[in-house]
Amino acid sequence: MTLLRESYLYYLWSCLVSLYRDSAVCRLMTALGDWCERQLADSAIMRVLCRESALSRAWPESRLCGILTAVVNVPSALLHKLYKALVATFEDSFFARLAFRIGDETAIAQSWGIMLLWVIPYYRWDNANSLKLAALLLVLLHAGAMHDRAFRLDLKHIGLYPLVLFGAIGLGLVCSYAPGLSLRYFGYHVSAALSVLVTVSAVQAERDVKRLAAGGAFCVAVSGAYGIVQRIRGVEVNLSYVDVNVNPGMPGRVDSFFDNPNTFAEVLILLLPLVLALVLCSGSLLGKLAALGAFAIGVTALGMTYSRASWVGFACAMVVFVVLWKPRWIPGFALLCVAAIPLLPSTIWNRILTITNTSDTSTTSRFPLYAAAIEVIKKSPFFGAGLGGAATQAYIRDYGLYHGTAPFVHAHNFYMQVWLEAGLLGVTSLLASLLWGIRRAAAAVRNCADSAVRTIICAGAAAMCGIMVCGLADYPWHYPRVMCIFWFVFALMLAGVKVCLRECEETP
Repeated sequence: MTLLRESYLYYLWSCLVSLYRDSAVCRLMTALGDWCERQLADSAIMRVLCRESALSRAWPESRLCGILTAVVNVPSALLHKLYKALVATFEDSFFARLAFRIGDETAIAQSWGIMLLWVIPYYRWDNANSLKLAALLLVLLHAGAMHDRAFRLDLKHIGLYPLVLFGAIGLGLVCSYAPGLSLRYFGYHVSAALSVLVTVSAVQAERDVKRLAAGGAFCVAVSGAYGIVQRIRGVEVNLSYVDVNVNPGMPGRVDSFFDNPNTFAEVLILLLPLVLALVLCSGSLLGKLAALGAFAIGVTALGMTYSRASWVGFACAMVVFVVLWKPRWIPGFALLCVAAIPLLPSTIWNRILTITNTSDTSTTSRFPLYAAAIEVIKKSPFFGAGLGGAATQAYIRDYGLYHGTAPFVHAHNFYMQVWLEAGLLGVTSLLASLLWGIRRAAAAVRNCADSAVRTIICAGAAAMCGIMVCGLADYPWHYPRVMCIFWFVFALMLAGVKVCLRECEETP
């Protein structure tokens, strides 16, 4: 680092920064930024966004929350009683003390699991991996809970709406048109639910939040680098992914380890904001440079996916991140976006222009999908057709609801597909969960002091907003690995809120 600080480039950068700080442009941008911050702070949107509903306020102290928390913590309570009865035996055992120590660091184990699992190539991936990891982490958490009462499964900070959503998922299995086909997909939802439960419960401090975010950054760096290698080697144009008549000269779309370019792009939408947060909150120059490199690799790979919905979602995520983190940076961010437009490769710019082109077959092919989805909703609005693409496909096929040429895979709309699978309760509880989580994040960001956790909370909320926008034109949960990443980011956001609020309470 000393060599870098003594280099000519660092000296040149310092001179440019000094000149900018003394310039009229800096004063103008500062004034605009302060105006934006005041406008947002006093706006009705922020007041509504940061206001907690009566149901949300009542949940932590409610009898239902207390009963459910007691029920799920029965195993840990029994293990703790066993430890108290045989405390000398356990403390004299090397393996018991080792298990306790590992259990205390469940969040670290989870970060390593993320780094190992999320970079497994698609052809070697088994969806049971997510369930195995979640079950292992749950065991480790109980090992920590055995000797420390502070380790308990935390339903209070998970909230009511995600629990209702999981109940709706269970109802979707029971009421499925094809229960056998839905059972396997129910297992993926169990993996995601355990991931949320373990993440929110295991995270106790700022270092846990940063380590989990770093696990996501590792995934971005490795998968993004492999995507760039794919581009260098050359990717064959897949006609099922792109209309070459509307997109002339566009190269093949990279998919890295995820088999599908849209899936890879959705992973990047979810994780790139976390990487950006690490760039901003890393305490060392080396950490900042490493995170910045991972972010640059990820953004480059995102461009190479040529996923239009994901580009729009990522742009939305970046806007939300700046608005929540430091609104006074809005003018500078807008100026940077405008300056970046001429630097875009022609293939990416042409791809952006096709978003509203109704001649693009990838756009027109969605209309029969939407029509079939609407017919399913009309026939079974409250319970849906059942969990998983196979159950909905069987329902649509048997009732003859789809009239497109390409096979029906899913509805290509997040909210429609969840409605198809889990019914009205499923889609409403999904929206309620996401909006509740984002509102909690916004309130924590507004009320807590600047810190690494606060920055990562902003990133989590931004990622959720980005994937919700992307979900208007795609279904991110089609690949269960993306579903687990989705819920991991959601849980990390809630865990960050828990840590942030705890720090606020401890501050005199």
